[in-house]
Formats: sequence, structure tokens, C-alpha cells
Amino acid sequence: MAKTLTEIEREALALPDQDRARLAQHLIETLDAGKDEDVEDIWLSEAERRYEAYRKGTLKAVTVDEAFAEAKSRLG
Repeated sequence: MAKTLTEIEREALALPDQDRARLAQHLIETLDAGKDEDVEDIWLSEAERRYEAYRKGTLKAVTVDEAFAEAKSRLG
């Protein structure tokens, strides 16, 4: 008989941290399979665009603390 989601979840939560992390990563990868295959190229282009804007003075640099504070405020 197939295990229920609750049973699988209970077993997964009992795994050591490293195994749970590996399992979580694998599950996420299966959800994202085939999507945005060129995501690294997209992020590289975005990073280059932002760096060039910073060099031209049209984009201001912020500290990591400021960046995290803004991200937290946007998330709720």
C-alpha cells in the first residue's frame, strides 16, 4: 500500500538536517525541471546591467543590511 503524504512528511522530518536539505533541493529541482533553462544567462545580464548603471551613477549602492531590511519589509 502506498504511503500517505502525512507518513512521508513524518519520515522526511525525521531525517538528519543534511539529508532533509538534499531531499528538499531535489524536490524543488523536480518542480522547476525544464523551466528557465537559461536563468543563469538572464541573471548574468541583469548583474551586468546593474553594474553598468552603478558605474554611470544612475544606480546607488546600498549596504547588505539595507538590502535585507528592504527585502524583509517587502515580504511582510
